Amino acid sequence: MTSNSNLQILSVGIVSFLTGYYVSQYLKCSNRRKLKQKKPPIAPGSSSSDASTESSYESDSDESDDGIDVDSTDLNTVPGEVRMTLIVRQDLKMGKGKAAAQCSHATLALYKKITNPNSPAYNPEMVRRWEYGNGQAKITLQVPDQEGMDMLYAQAISLGINAYIVHDAGRTQIAAGSATVLGLGPAPKSIIDQITSELKLY
Repeated sequence: MTSNSNLQILSVGIVSFLTGYYVSQYLKCSNRRKLKQKKPPIAPGSSSSDASTESSYESDSDESDDGIDVDSTDLNTVPGEVRMTLIVRQDLKMGKGKAAAQCSHATLALYKKITNPNSPAYNPEMVRRWEYGNGQAKITLQVPDQEGMDMLYAQAISLGINAYIVHDAGRTQIAAGSATVLGLGPAPKSIIDQITSELKLY
């Protein structure tokens, strides 16, 4: 096979993966919208104003989509620093506080995946290296748009790196469902660098 044939096969594979991923996201969003239209009954002794006050304190991230859980145990043999990488979309022009909140959502989601014994992503050895080996290192990078983010996501999954895309709930600044931050890891820096080395710091 020529290198052009290999490139075409890789391109078709990535496009197929992303198409399937976004179709599933669309279907999940549709189901969530239907559920949100059915308002829960107000508890006895509380008013509708109490309920609206409560909802104003909700998270600004839609965390119902856990993405794909990846078994990263093969990466345990890779030596060196372990880090988490947070990649912020630039075309959304989020404020610094908004971006910080979205990065926090990504960090927590990745941590929950890798520390959950019932998840294929469970990897206590990688967590130990990240927590105690180098102080839970994190780096924040930037990506120009969603297309670039999707490519990084697909590459991370193919390398066995856990990945999570935060989708905003749309309560502040940006449209509901917008993909804001891509979180990667914790994983060896040398493996993450294979897909992020060209990105600029955020």
